[in-house]
Amino acid sequence: MHAQVDHTTVLLNEAVEALVTDPDGFYVDGTFGRGGHSAAILGRLSDQGRLLAIDKDPEAVTAARDRFGADPRFEVVRGSFAGIADYVADRGRTGAVSGVLLDLGVSSPQLDQAQRGFSFINDGPLDMRMDPERGQSVAQWLAVAEADEIIRVLRDYGEERFARRMAAAIIRERQVQAITRTAQLAKIIAEANPAWEKGKHPATRAFQAFRIFINRELEDLEQLLGSVLPLLALGGRLVVISFHSLEDRIVKRFIRRQEKGPELPRGLPVREADIARPLRSVGKAVRAGDAEVGANVRSRSAIMRVAEKVA
Repeated sequence: MHAQVDHTTVLLNEAVEALVTDPDGFYVDGTFGRGGHSAAILGRLSDQGRLLAIDKDPEAVTAARDRFGADPRFEVVRGSFAGIADYVADRGRTGAVSGVLLDLGVSSPQLDQAQRGFSFINDGPLDMRMDPERGQSVAQWLAVAEADEIIRVLRDYGEERFARRMAAAIIRERQVQAITRTAQLAKIIAEANPAWEKGKHPATRAFQAFRIFINRELEDLEQLLGSVLPLLALGGRLVVISFHSLEDRIVKRFIRRQEKGPELPRGLPVREADIARPLRSVGKAVRAGDAEVGANVRSRSAIMRVAEKVA
């Protein structure tokens, strides 16, 4: 059993204010974490309202059941939010969801528990799986990955300028000894990084890239966005908090495509009113304020986008 780890929920009030428009509605918290958003959502629901929470992490699911298991309005499932369409359909709620919330990235308990293998600060086994019982760990993947694949992951998911140097250093090291610890990998990456940024650990981008890749975070996000529209009721909200430019870009482009409607051939006799535009943006992108960033440095990169189903 792990000790309780504090977790400060980012953009808590802003997200829940944007999400909950009907206290009798059915809502989905796609990233339960440690339940900060879920608690605030339940606080706004009536006795008829319902909340379905989803999380890959078995520790998060246990925390959810311990904290809210006695509340008849609450249910939690273990899995990826990429499977949201099935979870909603199983409950007979397709087309009747009042809101979906995603708080992307890694939670504070995952980062702060060295044994989870996410941290380059605290040494632990090199894992990084949000569900440690499924899939490959980073250590297992790095033991067999080709240099070109490591380079691709570092560039595509970490936007790392020195991907080639880092991949070469990893290949050299694993020929000497297995790379199994976070501190070991952080040292390899740091020594291969010739341009350390002030105030940022030189392994930050690499660790981020490996975590996103090993957990299929961008693929899961794309899958959810591709299935969310039929789930939402008219007026239902999609609220997404991103911590990485790649995530935010995916969400922003999805909302813009739905606002614009399908690309039609030039000259096609279609009336403006007949063009399907299923979503509209609600307000501008929201970032954490100075007070929140001062209290929780991890909130500095957070950006929230909100859209509403209108057709």
